[in-house]
Amino acid sequence: MTTVEHSAATDLQADILGDQKRAERAAAERRRRAALQNFVIRMVSLAIFLSLWQVAAMNVDPVLFTTPWKVAVAAVDMIVTGELWASLWPSLLVLLMGLSLAIAFGTLLGLALARFRVLDVGLTVYITFLYSIPSVALVPLIVLWAGYETTAKVIILFLFGFFPMVINTYQGVKAVDPKLLEVGRAFRCSERQLWSNIVLPGALPFIVTGIRLAVGRGMIGMVLADLYTAISGIGYLIVRTASTFQVDRMFVPIVTLGLLGVTLTALLRLAEQWVAPWTRVGQED
Repeated sequence: MTTVEHSAATDLQADILGDQKRAERAAAERRRRAALQNFVIRMVSLAIFLSLWQVAAMNVDPVLFTTPWKVAVAAVDMIVTGELWASLWPSLLVLLMGLSLAIAFGTLLGLALARFRVLDVGLTVYITFLYSIPSVALVPLIVLWAGYETTAKVIILFLFGFFPMVINTYQGVKAVDPKLLEVGRAFRCSERQLWSNIVLPGALPFIVTGIRLAVGRGMIGMVLADLYTAISGIGYLIVRTASTFQVDRMFVPIVTLGLLGVTLTALLRLAEQWVAPWTRVGQED
C-alpha cells in the first residue's frame, strides 16, 4: 500500500467514526427530547385528572366520595402514624413469595412444555382447563384446605401469577424463528448452546411480558387474599375504612396499590431493556 492509499484509508476511517459519533449524539438528543415530552404530557394529564376529581368530589356527598386534597392529608397522617405501612408490609411479603414461586415454576413448566412434545400433548389441556376457571372461584376451596393464614394467601397469589408465566413462556419458545434453529444445528450447536444462544434470548421478551401480567394479576390476588383470609393486610385496611365511612382514608390504600403497580411495571420495563436491549428499538419506534 502506497503512502497516498494509506492516508486515504485513514481519512475514510476517521470520517466513519465521526459519522457514528454524530449519529449517537443525535439519537441521544432524540431520546432526551422524547423523555421530556413524555414527562410534560404525563404532568398535564395528571393535573387535568386531579382537577376533574376535585370538581366532581365537591358536588357529591362527602360520605360517598372525597377530594384528592383530603386523600393527600389522610395519606400523610397514615404514613406518619405507621398505619399504612403496618397493613402494606404483610401484603408485600405475600406478594413477593407468591409471585416468586409463580415466576419460577411457571417459567420452568412453560419451557418444558415447549421443549418436550409428550408434556405438551399431555398437559396443555389441563393448563387450559385450569386457566379457564376464574381464580376467584378457587379461593374458598383454598381457604378450606390451607386455612386463613399466610399459606392460603401465598397459594392464591401463586394461582393468579402462575398461568400467565406458563402461557407466555410457552408462546415465546414456540415463536422463535425455526430458521435460526436450523442455522444453529447446521453449525453443530449443542442443545445447550441452542437454548442459551437462540431459544432463551428469543423467548425473553415474552417471559418479561408474562412477569408483567403476573404482577398485575398478583396484585388483584393480594387484595382478594386479604379479603377472604385473615384480617390483615392492605385489603383488610380498605374494608375497615370503608365500613366506618372514612372515605378519604379508604382511598389511601387504593391509590397506594395503583402507585405500586405503576412502579413495578416501570421497573420491569427497565429490567427488560437491560436483559433484552434489542427490544428497546421496537419500543422507541
